[in-house]
Order: sequence, then structure tokens, then C-alpha cells
Amino acid sequence: MFTGIVEEMGALVASEERDGQRQLTFQAQTALEETKIGDSIAVNGVCLTAIALTPTTFTVEIQPETQRRTNLGDLHPGDPVNLERPLAADGRFGGHIVQGHIDGTGVLRALTPDGPSVIVIIEAPANLMPYIVPKGFIAVDGTSLTVVDVDRTANTFTIALIVHTQDAVILAHLPLGSRVNLEVDVVAKYVESLIARG
Repeated sequence: MFTGIVEEMGALVASEERDGQRQLTFQAQTALEETKIGDSIAVNGVCLTAIALTPTTFTVEIQPETQRRTNLGDLHPGDPVNLERPLAADGRFGGHIVQGHIDGTGVLRALTPDGPSVIVIIEAPANLMPYIVPKGFIAVDGTSLTVVDVDRTANTFTIALIVHTQDAVILAHLPLGSRVNLEVDVVAKYVESLIARG
């Protein structure tokens, strides 16, 4: 389990096919501390397994389903990514419950300064909009964020980034039109499932 509190921004170093599998290698520092082969690391909110480690990099394999459902297939060497290790049992729970299981991708539509903050508008798939509510949680590229407002006609939602978040995660630095990974609040999905079963 993750919390959506990004530990550092890393970068894609290499992307290559090996034995029919796509392997991605990322540069990192904090995310490598105490990490062993077989451990999970969230990359842009996607829970991945480290299959190789060096003092400055880790390598993961991504399946075709992961490439279809996330923005990891859009990455090029040098592109920055958000990194987070799983929450330790004795760690502080600073964000919200993030599983690292992406529900779909949205599109970055606007970045507008609001004093020192930045207002962000993201277009989401219509099937995810019922789970996105004002003052609720959403993970965008693995970053735990609070929804400010929702426009269900346009299938968009708004978030606000404080200065610290602008500097700590990739969202404020992406070009408009970029795809972003979205994970809606798992509690909402469980509630819906329970209600549907009566």
C-alpha cells in the first residue's frame, strides 16, 4: 500500500524489449534506500516490482495491460517520474489509501496560476467521474491530491497545487495534453460494490 506522498522525482534512464517484455530503468536515490529485488516501487502511481538494482537505478518489467492502462508507455529517456516506496508498517500515514492500481488515464487540460498556487484542470474518463467528488481524494500520477471542484458536463475536475507540491512532483511541469495516471478512492469503489449487491 502507498499513501500518495511522493518521496522523490526520478527519471527514466532506458526503455527496452527483453525476451518479449518491456523493461524500464529509472534513476533514483531515496526510492532505493533499503530496497531489495522483488520489492515494490510506485512509478507515477503504478505499483511495479524491482527486478534489478544498481546503486543509482532500478529496473522493472511492464506488461501489455500496464502499457495500455497507464502513461508509462508514453515515457522517453530523461522524462521525470514520481517515485514512492510502500508504506512501512510503522510509518506515518500522510496521504490517503493508494493501491498503485491505476483506474485509467486523464488528460492535463490547464495549469493556471492562482497567487503562489497553481490550479490544475484534468479531463477524466466518463466512467471514473462518479468516484470523483469535491473535497475527496484522488491520486494523479501517484500524488495524493484533494479535489477542489468537479464539472460533470465536461468530465473534468480541478485541484490546487501549493508551492511545495509544485516543486516535489511532476504534475506542474508537464505540458498541456499530457496523459496522467488516475486512481480514484478505493473506499468509493467498495461502497458502490456493496450497494450494488444489496
